[in-house]
Amino acid sequence: MPDLAAPLSAWYRDNARDLPWRRPGFPAWGTLVSEFMLQQTPVNRVIPHLEAWLARWPAPADLAADPPAEAVRQWANLGYPRRALWLHRAATEIRDRHGGVVPQDVDALLALTGIGDYTARAVAVFAYGRRHPVVDTNTRRVLARAVEGRSLPGAPARRDLSAMEAILPPDDAAAAIVNAAAMELGATVCTARTPRCPACPLSARCAWRAAGYPDTGDARRRQARYEGSDRQARGAVLKELRDAAHDLPQQSVLADWPDALQRDRAIDSLVSDGLVEAAGGMLRLPGRVSPRPHRGA
Repeated sequence: MPDLAAPLSAWYRDNARDLPWRRPGFPAWGTLVSEFMLQQTPVNRVIPHLEAWLARWPAPADLAADPPAEAVRQWANLGYPRRALWLHRAATEIRDRHGGVVPQDVDALLALTGIGDYTARAVAVFAYGRRHPVVDTNTRRVLARAVEGRSLPGAPARRDLSAMEAILPPDDAAAAIVNAAAMELGATVCTARTPRCPACPLSARCAWRAAGYPDTGDARRRQARYEGSDRQARGAVLKELRDAAHDLPQQSVLADWPDALQRDRAIDSLVSDGLVEAAGGMLRLPGRVSPRPHRGA
């Protein structure tokens, strides 16, 4: 396999974006929150939400002390709001099992709610400097092109970790830089639709370039259209509940939604996911303490 670590590291030193989670002294809790937020969400949308989140809850115990409704409300329009619930549960587990300190060990991280293989490794590597291969969509694309000579990667597989492991230097700190550099290269240069090959530090070593840029097919899963989807209806229901100062009658939530069946389906799915609580014909965010009615009202 060609040496990819050296050119990646040199390029990263000169071209890495200034992102909050890359700054010295950024806390492990902030890294964990950022990884939750960055799942299927662009960096420019995440940064203001991340800053607001950490200003409100600078440590896991701070978030755990609030009801999960506050996490869902603070999540706002980031999308995939179950991540907010999972992050609240993970914060509670960190407080109760780890003394309020985000664990360093991958297995301990994997035992937390909502944390999968990528997030566990990302926190261990980028927050604590451990040596592990970290593979996201951008990294997989860089490896597919530079190593395998493919235009786009196939379906995610365990072999992706082996491929990344093979290019990591033995030193922990150097390996962390290569992990970050591969992600950065995929996000900014080796992009899916318009790769900027002349600007790529791996161009002289790239198997895809050497093969003449063949189109080897696209096995990526297509995301369903958002407009008119159940996801849009779910988001609209949550927005009404986030904006409300009190519980809302179920029949009044999205009362003017054009598809009544879709509205009901959205509410049912949110209740099933634990993002909404329903009782006595009223809806509210999870764990929210409802104001008591005035006596004699």
